[in-house]
Amino acid sequence: MAHGFTESDTMFSVGKKPWHELGTVLENAPLIDDAIKHAGLCWDVATEPTFTMQGEGLKTRAVRRMDTGDIIGEVGPNWQPLQNDKAFSFFQPFLDSGLASLETAGSIWGGKQVFILAKINSPDQVIVPQSDDKIEAYVLLSNSHEGGSVRVGFTPIRVVCNNTLTMAHSDKASKLIRVRHSASVEVNLQNIRETMNLYNQQFEATADQFRLLASVYINQADVKKYFTEVFRLKDEEATRKQRTMEQLVELFETGRGNHLEGVTGTAWAAYNAATEFMQYYSGRTNESRIGSLWFGPNEKRNRHALQTALNSFTGG
Repeated sequence: MAHGFTESDTMFSVGKKPWHELGTVLENAPLIDDAIKHAGLCWDVATEPTFTMQGEGLKTRAVRRMDTGDIIGEVGPNWQPLQNDKAFSFFQPFLDSGLASLETAGSIWGGKQVFILAKINSPDQVIVPQSDDKIEAYVLLSNSHEGGSVRVGFTPIRVVCNNTLTMAHSDKASKLIRVRHSASVEVNLQNIRETMNLYNQQFEATADQFRLLASVYINQADVKKYFTEVFRLKDEEATRKQRTMEQLVELFETGRGNHLEGVTGTAWAAYNAATEFMQYYSGRTNESRIGSLWFGPNEKRNRHALQTALNSFTGG
């Protein structure tokens, strides 16, 4: 299921088509109960014993998706599921207070991974100096039904092209946003809710990094060196390397939003080109890109792209 979305997966998105152009498009942000229905997540999972072909019991347990009957994971004996409705309930206090509204939610890989994205309703948007390049803050919760962790954290979205940018979390913060599936998983989510001020501080710090990148103008030689490092093009076959580099340089010059005043020709434009490539061009299908960007190889590469830009162009 490398393509990500299967016949048993669906999602909703507010105001625009989802990345894979499937699912339900809503005019307004839904409440929790409606969101679960529109996302197609009105189902639970259960764990069951596993056995060898000879009938001997194993320590692992199978995870069954109850609406389809499919086995979607294999977990250890202490793993406890976080059901979809409980994952949504994490956002309830933010919705009640008006601090956030649900933006999109759904599943990929046959329900193995569930995601919920909520927009932070704050008038304070990051605006790159001397341009209309706006960044908004979102909270992303991903819940693995195949033995992984529950992850919660901020992710910035570049409004001009809906690019998902990845925040460079410190080690301390990264530990806070990973929650193991255990009997205390819901308590742990409650504890995470109390750390949101830390994430707000990190978002503001990342905004400063974005502004710093926008203040540095770079030449094409610097850009090519940056792309070679981020995408490890030295290891690529010559023809593919040239094709990828040409596409990245073109995105640097004419990519979404890179024509804006205060963006053109800057290190910020180089980073935007890298993230745009990952979200719109890297991978075989639209379906695979969002999974890779949030949960797969491009999630790490996205963070690497930001840190490399800071190191290469600002000395940071």
